[in-house]
Amino acid sequence: MKRNPREANQIDEHVGSRVRLRRQLLKMSQEKLGDELGVTFQQVQKYERGSNRVGASRLYALSHVLDVPVSFFFDGLAEPGHAGMAENDQAPIVYDFIQSPDGVALAQAFSRINDPKVRRRVLDLVRSLADENDSESE
Repeated sequence: MKRNPREANQIDEHVGSRVRLRRQLLKMSQEKLGDELGVTFQQVQKYERGSNRVGASRLYALSHVLDVPVSFFFDGLAEPGHAGMAENDQAPIVYDFIQSPDGVALAQAFSRINDPKVRRRVLDLVRSLADENDSESE
């Protein structure tokens, strides 16, 4: 069965996830973003889930409200003419992490640590906790 060309797809979902990521990094609510764009927060939710496509003019407005270039919303996608997402072994892990509220909060907090030794100790702690968690679930 042929797909409806107007139906949201993997690219729409990716763009939506990038909207959500940037909004969360700015600590902006869906309601505030909707007000800035002249849409409801429900519409913002649909954009972020990828269930509604973001039109070109809306994408341009999003780039201004969220203070990023339009290209930000497409970072991580394959080049035109190539199917699917960019191939990178770490990409799915990074996308899953950064799309979660805890991942965004952890990334924000970690980026504020300036001392490389402290950053390394935090990384060692997280690895240790993850290893401990893995051994408990076996």
